[in-house]
Amino acid sequence: MRILGIDPGSRRTGFGVIEVQQQRLIYLSSGGINLRSTALPSRLQEIYTGITQIIEQYQPTIAAIEQVFIHRNVAAALKLGQARGVAIVAAVQAGLDLYEYAPTQIKQAVVGHGHAEKVQVQHMVKVLLSLSAIPSADAADALAIAICHVHTSQSGSSTIFPKTVP
Repeated sequence: MRILGIDPGSRRTGFGVIEVQQQRLIYLSSGGINLRSTALPSRLQEIYTGITQIIEQYQPTIAAIEQVFIHRNVAAALKLGQARGVAIVAAVQAGLDLYEYAPTQIKQAVVGHGHAEKVQVQHMVKVLLSLSAIPSADAADALAIAICHVHTSQSGSSTIFPKTVP
């Protein structure tokens, strides 16, 4: 099983790709799609193109993404939702099953408690994947989402966006 974790953002979208081999988590790649444009429609296109290229390069079988969480700033929440929607379309268009996880569920699966700090998530991702260095915050979040899928899929998790593209 090869999993693409996506941490959507309207300025930078994190990604992480891991594989499960004989109950071991294998790190394949991670990073961020840096959005260069200032116009939102162009940034959304950059997210779609970036996610599509990552899928083509690493050929994941599953994608996992963070659920929307409530922002105090409505405008920021709407932009985040649009970025997330574009990432979802890219994954579903590629024929991937897509799973969604709450931020607290991701932190629980990786750190052991649902209100962990970003630095704790980064450290545990480094440890769980035997990385030589701590990944950037966006990459660590995306890898944590992929790790969360591995941990929760064993206990049963519902696909929120099943394959619907022929």
